[in-house]
Amino acid sequence: MAKITLDNLAHSYLPNPKSEEDYALKELNHDWIDGEAYALLGASGCGKSTLLNIISGLLNPSQGRILFDDKDVTDAPTAARNIAQVFQFPVVYDTMTVRDNLAFPLRNRGADPKYIAERVQQIAAMIGMEEVLNRKARGLTADAKQKISLGRGMVREDVNALLFDEPLTVIDPHMKWELRTQLKSLHHDFGHTMIYVTHDQTEALTFADKVVVMYDGRVVQIGTPQELFERPAHTFVGYFIGSPGMNLFDAQIKGDMARVAGVPVPLGRHYAPQGGRLQLGVRPEFVRLVQGAEGVPAKVTRVEDVGRHRIIRLDVAGQTASAIVDEDVPVPEDAQRIAFDPAGINVYADDWRLRGAGEAA
Repeated sequence: MAKITLDNLAHSYLPNPKSEEDYALKELNHDWIDGEAYALLGASGCGKSTLLNIISGLLNPSQGRILFDDKDVTDAPTAARNIAQVFQFPVVYDTMTVRDNLAFPLRNRGADPKYIAERVQQIAAMIGMEEVLNRKARGLTADAKQKISLGRGMVREDVNALLFDEPLTVIDPHMKWELRTQLKSLHHDFGHTMIYVTHDQTEALTFADKVVVMYDGRVVQIGTPQELFERPAHTFVGYFIGSPGMNLFDAQIKGDMARVAGVPVPLGRHYAPQGGRLQLGVRPEFVRLVQGAEGVPAKVTRVEDVGRHRIIRLDVAGQTASAIVDEDVPVPEDAQRIAFDPAGINVYADDWRLRGAGEAA
């Protein structure tokens, strides 16, 4: 296990990058704590796999350093970093049995045969492959092969880090849930530093202690699932996390009041004067349909019943928005306005969240 330090790290696939826009991975400085489980979350092309490949040694960064426990490994080959990596598509030895595939990393390092047998049995139970240990990998389904690949990545207990690059893409949905649970259990039992790349917010939020959200080559927020939900540091985080994502309303802001579509909205905190584009970010859970003269004008465009609650789709001054109401809460037929819970309002200037007066860092 290791603390992983990213020091002034950036990468461009161009030979002579001239501006920040030329970088697939923009400058990053961060310590990833020894023994924690991280998820790299973002849309395709945002730089997740680039960062993972730099950590693993498959890619040398254009600038900066990577350190394991304060030791510079920037130029060290993958084998010298003592990491295990599981890729999006299964990598298995077809001519070997499942047992030999799982045992291979341990045999390659000269581990005791008794320990190998015990560890392989333990991992096989974890990935649900005890019944096929003596079968050749050739002919197994893609998801079975990916389970072998996962198992081979997890079989070593002495690794500095376990890196997963969208490892559950080819796994069926029910097995995905089981394997995520087992990965969490493995992390709890052995305390490996784990980094898990995914574009799926459910995978990220259920797997990780801390989620690293990436957008356009930049890390825009690192936080717990609760922090990302309640206080998104960037509008992308609010949009990408949550179903539906956070509503964004253009606003004018003065002190502790905002105006949305010309209507005053109390913010609950005082904000210093700001330039740029100002917006209120309000998750659908904090939007209420109201009757009467108070509130922001809104038109209900449709109601979606998703079982445990209903999603109310709205038009607010030409902008689309959503509200969530419990299944047993009636939707007023004459509701033409919405109000916001001040505790659920975030304020943004040019997409970055502002801190209100008295708010903790």
